[in-house]
Amino acid sequence: MKYKISFFIMLLSLLNYSQNITVDSQTYSPQQLIEDILIDSDCITNVVVTNVSGGNFGGADQSYGFFNAAGTNFPFQSGIVMSTGRLANVPGPNDNLSDDNAPNWQGDTELEIALNEANTFNATILEFDFTSVASQVSFRYLFASEEYQENNPNSCQFSDLFGFLIRPTSSQNPYQNIALVPGTNIPVKATTVTPGVPGSCPPQNETYFGSYNGVNSPINFNGQTAVLTATANVIPNQSYHVKLVIADEQNFRFDSAVFLEAGSFELSTDLGQDRLIATGNALCEGETLQLNASNQVGTPSYNWFRDGILVQSSPSNCTDCGVYEVTQPGTYTVEVGLNTNCISYGEVVIEYAPVPVAQDAILIECDVDTDGLSTYNLFDAESDLTNNDNSLGISNFFLTENEARDNNNPITNPASFQNTVPFQTVYARIVNQANCFDVVALELQTSNNVITIPNLEACDGDNIDGFAEFSLNGIETSILNQIPIGAQVNYYETEADAFSETNPLPNNYTNTTADAQIIFVKIKSNNQCFSISTVNLEVLYTPLLEADESVLYCLNTFPETITLMGGVIDDLPNNYYYEWYFNGTLTDVDTSFNEVNETGTYTVIVTDPNGCSSSRTITVSASETAIIENIIIEGIAPNNTITVNVSGGGFYEYAIDDIDGFYQESNVFTDVSEGEHSIYVRDRNGCGIVEETISVIGIPKFFTPNGDDDNDVWEIIGTNDQFSQIEKVQIFNRYGKLIAQQTVLNSGWDGTYNGQSLPSDDYWYIVKFLDGKTYTGHFALRR
Repeated sequence: MKYKISFFIMLLSLLNYSQNITVDSQTYSPQQLIEDILIDSDCITNVVVTNVSGGNFGGADQSYGFFNAAGTNFPFQSGIVMSTGRLANVPGPNDNLSDDNAPNWQGDTELEIALNEANTFNATILEFDFTSVASQVSFRYLFASEEYQENNPNSCQFSDLFGFLIRPTSSQNPYQNIALVPGTNIPVKATTVTPGVPGSCPPQNETYFGSYNGVNSPINFNGQTAVLTATANVIPNQSYHVKLVIADEQNFRFDSAVFLEAGSFELSTDLGQDRLIATGNALCEGETLQLNASNQVGTPSYNWFRDGILVQSSPSNCTDCGVYEVTQPGTYTVEVGLNTNCISYGEVVIEYAPVPVAQDAILIECDVDTDGLSTYNLFDAESDLTNNDNSLGISNFFLTENEARDNNNPITNPASFQNTVPFQTVYARIVNQANCFDVVALELQTSNNVITIPNLEACDGDNIDGFAEFSLNGIETSILNQIPIGAQVNYYETEADAFSETNPLPNNYTNTTADAQIIFVKIKSNNQCFSISTVNLEVLYTPLLEADESVLYCLNTFPETITLMGGVIDDLPNNYYYEWYFNGTLTDVDTSFNEVNETGTYTVIVTDPNGCSSSRTITVSASETAIIENIIIEGIAPNNTITVNVSGGGFYEYAIDDIDGFYQESNVFTDVSEGEHSIYVRDRNGCGIVEETISVIGIPKFFTPNGDDDNDVWEIIGTNDQFSQIEKVQIFNRYGKLIAQQTVLNSGWDGTYNGQSLPSDDYWYIVKFLDGKTYTGHFALRR
């Protein structure tokens, strides 16, 4: 039966040279898939499939089955595939999302327990029992998933689960999961075997990641792992139960699949982890390694191969030939012939890494006490010890060479190490990426160079408080002739900071102690301390001036001047130097005041003999007395409006009749009584008051024609100019009869009509102006 199936697989391979794998869910039963496809060995017996579970898609399609990859670039020729979606969606090209679900497709609790995860869906399960004649079995597999999405942060968070769970058939103990990242207890998932996503998550076990898949991939998944091996230690001739299970996690979206290589479930011999440069566990140049395959029952035979070539063979009764000593790189395999005529296979890849080439070095630190003792950051010598090889690093420092070689008792404070004797030697263990090492000596010396640094001065700021901002790069400029070319200069508040090179000061530094402060200057050359010296920061006095201000100049006083003062307000004797600028142009020097009669911006700079300056700005604005253009009087008292129109560059306010009385901002007065009035216009900035007299037309309310020369006639009050604007005045009795009419207002009405005195009564008037306006009203005649 096995021969017929193998022949059928070969026939399929010959007929199928397509670029994509093919799948088959109908030809093989679950028993055949496990016993004849995956295992296919007479040395693994009692194979019985006990449980199968997957998605119900209502037809012939399943979520598991046989795959054939002959003629493609897929790593396996054929085998079993288990998916969290339809088997039909497994083959390439990778041009659509496999995102299947099926009714009532549940997850798997035992998988969740084994992987310490939760909330699974769409579990595909194949369970079987077996018995092995050897103490170890293994098979090869590959995990693929739609959740591998290049440069997508979601790849950092989501991954489906799968496990290869095993335990003795008679046991109810928890399963052991053997689908692990090599050399770890980490389950293989899209989030544990990944190249990472820049800016979102770092690589995890990247060595075991295979590739992201493009459109032309032979399988319809976005990415896949490298080929991995699952290995289980078993007791020979004892029955074991295996549960192969894969499931979606959190939801059914984004399917995954696991591919099991046909014939790869076999007896195996553990030769240990691959020793690879990429994983940092390669052998170092000159190192040897014993491979041991002798943990077998009976009296097996051993055939050892390096890169497929037989390098050591032993007879069947050999008792010590199960060990092989590796002295060069290669892929080492062993075939262990068991007494049952079965063969157990083992394989390991050995790579060699070169031993680092490091060199002895000297580290110089400054010694202010001249006793040969100081504090060192031993890592400052890293570039010298590694010979500027960026692929090398320092694992630790040690007090003795033997401790460095044994990687024992490292120095606990290498970044602040204090030597105990002058010229003490410590030892560095230099390692490369493969953890190969070299031991080199580091001699600790001291330097006592003293640099003379002049005071660094800075002017006090706007607030005269003894604090100023210093430009520390001026220190380096002042000592260039005392330090090596290319030296590094840094500044610190304390000597301890200078030694430990912590808390360096910024170039623009404000002192923290008023008026003066000492800081420390550390000078290094070729990463060695040349000197630690001090410099005094001195805050220079700066003239204290009044605040900026604005003043007014009355244009009507031109060419008179006003006096602007420099504004010095300190009481210290001084011989300040003054510079005056008008609208940015220098106009006067060496005078504390300035006489001006122009508007604009005046700036005075006051400089102390120490060179520190302060400045203030005085803005001179224009103002002037008003020019009364005209005064417009509308209406007759008391119902009238007077508007005063002025021109000028000032800000004006207005008053009537009282020069010292109330001034209003409005230029309009209303309801002004008849007669003469004085109008005053005042510049609010104090440039003066102008005055003009006006006359307001008025109508008397009564008159008494009794011959006592007091109010004997009724006449309009006003000036001749105002009278000239009146066309006529008409007077009527209460019955509307015209009693009198005047066209020339040179006399009033005496209360008669046709020479007869009229009785006391109310009389009415109409006053018509030449501009068409008419005013009416009444008055009383009293005898």
